[in-house]
Amino acid sequence: MKNGRIISIGDNVCDKYLSRGIMYPGGQCVNTCVYGKMNGMDTAYLGKYGSDEVANYVRKVLAEIGVDDSHCRHFEGENGFALVTLKNNDRVFLGSNKGGIAKAHPFVFTQEDFEYIKKFHLIYTNLNSYIEENLPELKETGVPIAYDFSNRWTDEYLEKVCPYITVAILSCAHLTPEKRKTEMKKVQAYGVPIVLGTIGEDGSYVLCKNEFLYALAVHAEDVIDTMGAGDSYFTAFLCSLLEYSETGALLEGTDEEMLGRLKAAMNRGAEFSAKVCTMEGAFGYGTRIAGKTEV
Repeated sequence: MKNGRIISIGDNVCDKYLSRGIMYPGGQCVNTCVYGKMNGMDTAYLGKYGSDEVANYVRKVLAEIGVDDSHCRHFEGENGFALVTLKNNDRVFLGSNKGGIAKAHPFVFTQEDFEYIKKFHLIYTNLNSYIEENLPELKETGVPIAYDFSNRWTDEYLEKVCPYITVAILSCAHLTPEKRKTEMKKVQAYGVPIVLGTIGEDGSYVLCKNEFLYALAVHAEDVIDTMGAGDSYFTAFLCSLLEYSETGALLEGTDEEMLGRLKAAMNRGAEFSAKVCTMEGAFGYGTRIAGKTEV
């Protein structure tokens, strides 16, 4: 379908590259909004801003790109940021302020928020967004939820989150093949229809309807920065599923048709991720570092 719409609810930061003296807008939810736009989707961001130069810069860039953030919350205090350096063009996180003001202020969604959210085909969020307690009410909107667990999850956390989501992504490069398979099956057993497990340069797997699919990674020849590699893969994967849906549903058609859509989405994700690795920061837009450079 054309004109798919994705809303990202959760984190925003600036990634402060100490090795460059430059900060770049980012955070998984902001990245998803920008990558969604790059893949032809209409996107919006609903999150929490602080009152400092970091927050102002993220807002400025999103406005320039055309991402609606009109339903965001605003609080006095420090916006989220992360400290980063590069090692052989691979981004290395040095620490963060854990979202700044975001961790101290829960989402208090209004009926107006819910009506706005219902206009979208997909909600994206993640474990850095302090949103776990809101998942039941977000599911009530009827909009499917895609959730990024990164490489940090426990059985208890999966049991809490999985009943409310339609797509899960797990970063599995640190796991053995057998352990990856076990963890993906566990997520499926908790009720998630589509489970994506990425293994970095070795490709990715999807588990759907008890069947595993595999896709090779695409290797960029001119890698500048691996920041955003996983977010870009997941975003392009989701955009592909929406684009090739007749109704806007993530799960649609016969089993054979669904598996074909998933395979195409995996290939799309791998190709787009390689493209993003040729950009500075998550998606460019660097400026001089503002504010603190320690946590």
